[in-house]
Amino acid sequence: MPAMFIADLHLCATQTATTRAFEAFVAGPARNAGRLYILGDLFEYWAGDDDLAEPYHHHIAQQLLALTRHGTAVHFVAGNRDFLIGERFCAATGVALATEPVHIALGARTAVLLHGDVLCTDDHAYQAFRNQVRDPNWQTAFLARPLAERRAIIENVRAHSEAGKREKAADIMDVNEAAVIAAFRHAGCDLMIHGHTHRPATHHHTVDDAACERWVLSDWHGTAPYLTWSEGVLRREMLSP
Repeated sequence: MPAMFIADLHLCATQTATTRAFEAFVAGPARNAGRLYILGDLFEYWAGDDDLAEPYHHHIAQQLLALTRHGTAVHFVAGNRDFLIGERFCAATGVALATEPVHIALGARTAVLLHGDVLCTDDHAYQAFRNQVRDPNWQTAFLARPLAERRAIIENVRAHSEAGKREKAADIMDVNEAAVIAAFRHAGCDLMIHGHTHRPATHHHTVDDAACERWVLSDWHGTAPYLTWSEGVLRREMLSP
């Protein structure tokens, strides 16, 4: 059965068109997949699994539960917006947490899956932030705060981040070529799939004289794109209106 890949949906209650597209995707194309890989930033933000009680989050969880009960195996790789998704979310949805880099078989090939932010090594301020918030001790301390306080902190960080982006050169927020080559070498494969940069394209790299492909997933702002592997071929698809 096909494998499908999505990333950077940034679901939230105010994005009604994206929400409707996600509902249509999990009720339609995703049910024809044996595996669905969500490569981060499913949500605009995630303050902790106790936020599952929020009506919108509960609704999205129910959509995923219906998909996994149908028989599609759903795997989630944390993004920079929803790295606090944990076991309660998985229990409520049937989704499996996967720690990047994830290595999967696609026919005779092996692919490495990432959210993609770890490749953006030129953005030193972001990498310092990433290292902080991915630390288990930091996460334990943060999740011990009241939910309302966590939401407020996240909103403040988001506002600061958006302001900071306007001051950064565009290439700083894209992947670093040396980091990509190192990731291919570490993975020992010739195919990489990731999101995060919101710059969908298929890139060709040469790593130790071997030809490698890097497929960058699109975000879901205004469209509902996904990547499908079927019968030995990767292709980009769009949810039909």
